[in-house]
Amino acid sequence: MNIKIKNEITPEKLYFSRRKFLKLAGAIGVSAALAACGVTTQSTDETTPSGDLTDALTSYDTITTYTNFSEFALDKESIASRAANMDTSNWQVEISGLVNKPMKISAAELIQNYTQEERIYRLRCVEGWSMVIPWQGFSLNKLLDDIGVQPEAKYVKFTTPYDTSLFPNQMDSLFPWPYVEGLRLDEARNDLAILASGLYGKPLPNQDGAPIRLVIPWKYGFKSAKSLSKIELVAEQPINFWQATNSNEYGFYANVNPDVPHPRWSQSTERRIGEISRRATLPFNGYADQVASLYTGMDLAVNF
Repeated sequence: MNIKIKNEITPEKLYFSRRKFLKLAGAIGVSAALAACGVTTQSTDETTPSGDLTDALTSYDTITTYTNFSEFALDKESIASRAANMDTSNWQVEISGLVNKPMKISAAELIQNYTQEERIYRLRCVEGWSMVIPWQGFSLNKLLDDIGVQPEAKYVKFTTPYDTSLFPNQMDSLFPWPYVEGLRLDEARNDLAILASGLYGKPLPNQDGAPIRLVIPWKYGFKSAKSLSKIELVAEQPINFWQATNSNEYGFYANVNPDVPHPRWSQSTERRIGEISRRATLPFNGYADQVASLYTGMDLAVNF
């Protein structure tokens, strides 16, 4: 179902009654359900992918208190407090490299330039846990179209600032700061790939990657780099942060693959946060229909 928002803030409690409505819409037809509720819609030719709407959403409190953000800390529970005072009001994003329109733009202006869409996506962490998150953001492909990607560009490189006044854990010199991630250009152009600015209808909290972050739902969560300061179009494959940290355990692609174990644990199952039992991990995190064709002919056990 294609749902767009334009700077509306939807209270968390309304999401759950809204999901009951979405199930009703699926049962009797979207138009009929909307009419029954006295709501009108604007037609669109765009397709906005969402996660499985039968999945229960992970609560806002859980999403914002159980998170990985290595620049602040390596544990999950202290990140929210450590990130609380980060000032993102004047955050700048540099767009550069093999583009026709390089620029440095405020994150606020970049976000305002695009209609913010809701995307309900599964998030699968390489550590073996998962969530279901209602993001707000826009397709990365729209930005790529607007900046004019040059023919030599083959990859998109994403960088989080290296600034120990913002990120205390960057003082740990054992890690290859700054945090860098990358996508092949065709991956970045897939409509599932978004730049997110909010969740649950609220602006992104600092601990979840404010003011703007990458979200790639068919890949392990560490690929979705947070608090972006640079987006570069490059010809050579960038080396991502965890690949540079330990290339034996982390590769460039990081596609969710239940058949390829992490060297220290199986990836065949996952623990959905809020549930007791484990569930089977889905290939490409359940998005195979949209993305599997990107990897035709590749050995995904080698290109992990």
